[in-house]
Amino acid sequence: MNPISILRRVSFKHLLKGILIGLGRPFFILPTLKATKDCLKISTANYGKKHQKNGRANAFRHAFWNYLIAKRCLGWNKNEKLVLRWAKKVTDWHETVFQNEELAKRMDLHNNEAGRFIFEQNKEKSEQEVIEVLKQMALESIKIDESSTISDYKNRMVHILEQ
Repeated sequence: MNPISILRRVSFKHLLKGILIGLGRPFFILPTLKATKDCLKISTANYGKKHQKNGRANAFRHAFWNYLIAKRCLGWNKNEKLVLRWAKKVTDWHETVFQNEELAKRMDLHNNEAGRFIFEQNKEKSEQEVIEVLKQMALESIKIDESSTISDYKNRMVHILEQ
């Protein structure tokens, strides 16, 4: 999907909020965009189009995206807490802008948080090593439904669909 068609789906209010977020940390914009592009490429290489569904591959993609944003932004600013707050702010904004069913949104937010945790625990490892860690976590992901208490699975990935 091209960026213009994506932007057409975003309301003016959400677009403005996204711009304001970017203006708060302009040096993080390019590493975040590159992390996003690379995350999609790596997710597709490992899972094909399955990462677009609500299964284990999607859990991997969300966690890896957050890890990768933090890792890439750390190259611009060595303040780990700052880059983690940035990754959360950007990915929370994304979940608000691109509406999802409630359970899928909760799943995505949870897996985003797991990715930031993985960053904190593995920042010395290479991206390839972290990909392997996350792939294993995706295999061990917990299937959830509406009655699940997602917070019971802190620092673990969750998914909705079996794939």
